[in-house]
Amino acid sequence: MCSDIVIDVRNIQKRYEIFDRPKDRLKQMVLPRLSRIFRRPPRQYFTEFWALRDITFSVRRGDTVGIIGRNGSGKSTLLQIISGTLNQTSGKVAARGRVAALLELGSGFNPEFTGRENVYLNGALYGLSEDEVDRRFADIEQFADIGDFIDQPVKTYSSGMMVRLAFAVIAHVDADVLIIDEALSVGDAIFTQKCMRFIREFQENGTLLFVSHDAAAIQNLCRTAIWLHQGEVVQQGKAKEVSDAYLEFSLQEIYGEKAKLKSVAPHKGRDLNYSVARPAPGGLSAEMEAPTEAFVPEYSSKASFSENISSAKGWTTEDAEINNVEFLDQTGESATVLSGGERVSLRISVFLRREFTRPIVGFLVRDRLGQDLFGENTLPFTSFHPVSGNEGDTIEAEFVFRLPMLPNGQYVIMASFAEGDLHSNVQHHYLHDAAVLTVSSEKIRWGLVGIEFENIRLASKK
Repeated sequence: MCSDIVIDVRNIQKRYEIFDRPKDRLKQMVLPRLSRIFRRPPRQYFTEFWALRDITFSVRRGDTVGIIGRNGSGKSTLLQIISGTLNQTSGKVAARGRVAALLELGSGFNPEFTGRENVYLNGALYGLSEDEVDRRFADIEQFADIGDFIDQPVKTYSSGMMVRLAFAVIAHVDADVLIIDEALSVGDAIFTQKCMRFIREFQENGTLLFVSHDAAAIQNLCRTAIWLHQGEVVQQGKAKEVSDAYLEFSLQEIYGEKAKLKSVAPHKGRDLNYSVARPAPGGLSAEMEAPTEAFVPEYSSKASFSENISSAKGWTTEDAEINNVEFLDQTGESATVLSGGERVSLRISVFLRREFTRPIVGFLVRDRLGQDLFGENTLPFTSFHPVSGNEGDTIEAEFVFRLPMLPNGQYVIMASFAEGDLHSNVQHHYLHDAAVLTVSSEKIRWGLVGIEFENIRLASKK
């Protein structure tokens, strides 16, 4: 195996024997042997199911590979074989270094043991001594953040607590290869963000194998991807190309005979000529300047806001402290329920423990994958209106905007306080998850951020 290849999978196949009745299993154990003794053709009392057929690929050191496919395509089976928890029927798997896997919920845990006991059990499975687990236990416990449940039997845990503890263990075993099988779909936004930060840091030096149904997650995290269908590799290559092909296939499966999809490739060597109305100088096309009646679609989106400063993770120089993050409605009152499209103010307050001559306050709203959706800082204001603060003062920043309509889910708000300018600054207080927005919407939003359209029009032209 080449020195820079850490996972090498060659011609892996996995067969399961499906028995219709319990007694058929006993017959299969006894009767074929008797048939061979009497030199008769043995009869098969089971149905073969091939979960994997001739799977071959390799993963280079430092790469991030995504595996995508429908339920039952063999993704989890493949990961179990790579991680060593399941034996293949034929083929070979070679892995270099320590492999840590987060597979189905509860895998590797004894439900009768406490969380603490399971940490030591899993540490031993990953080759750590008791002393090594002792030194890491405080960090594991802090990462999992399940409180007194660490000393309760795992069988009493919720699915979210199970993932917290499992991820905390694999994050502290110094793995060379990390395998994650869709487990991050369980859990709250703050913990998911913590996991995503760890994954992105791990990607700088480690190797990641990531399974998900979410094509956006595959494209966001992975360089390359493998598409499995009915136990076979359909396509492997760049993550975007594989994800796009999988999406087309999935739609064709839904459409059936109603519509036949054909892949469209970009035209090379010539310009594309589009027959579209050109906008009139300075604005809309002449035909659209004065529509007879504007059609404004109905939009609705509700978001609940909760401040999380006391539990937020980040860093500080202790020279300043972000002590309040809140939303204000149009009347200037503090608001915990917001509407998409509503004009709101986000106020961030910072207590100063020394003099600051060039303070900067900023924020970012991030989705569950840790992607920055939108944000701003006070530099555009202070570039024209310099502000300073003395020891004991409170700096208050206010950002007024219309809240976008976001897809359902949880989002975190990063808040930061720095000193300097755009190109040279020091972050004195940085909170990854200073607040949480939980969005629910009756109307489906397309994309990462929904906007309110003023008019939608369709016309037929001869």
